[in-house]
Amino acid sequence: MIKFHEIKVGDYLIADNDGDKKQGEVTNLNHDEKQVCANTGTQDFWYETEQLTAIPLDEEQLMKLKFHKHDNEDGTVKYMKGAFRMMLPAKNDFSKFEIWYRDEHRHVMHPINVHQLQNHFYEMTKVHLNDESFD
Repeated sequence: MIKFHEIKVGDYLIADNDGDKKQGEVTNLNHDEKQVCANTGTQDFWYETEQLTAIPLDEEQLMKLKFHKHDNEDGTVKYMKGAFRMMLPAKNDFSKFEIWYRDEHRHVMHPINVHQLQNHFYEMTKVHLNDESFD
């Protein structure tokens, strides 16, 4: 289960509507009832946090978010979107990594989910991370 306080408008999550699981984008939050409104492609629908699942961060998700990949000679892998950078210690090793934007660096010491990367990205860049391209 995802903690309500981690969820922000614009985050990508998996919404479960009676067994029909679809990726959706958070469009609104009801802080009083701790409900999340998400659009799964057809319409906005309100969900309880128990109906939401995080999307594990991996290379496939980064490609969907329009990151560019660069394999370094030392075995590390860098992902880039605009001036935002993410460095993995080895290919497909999302167990720990470094992210940076301009002069702010963060070390993430455990695997995270897509919405958590989106939140780091927003805190650092003041731009929502989504599947639109920009450079």
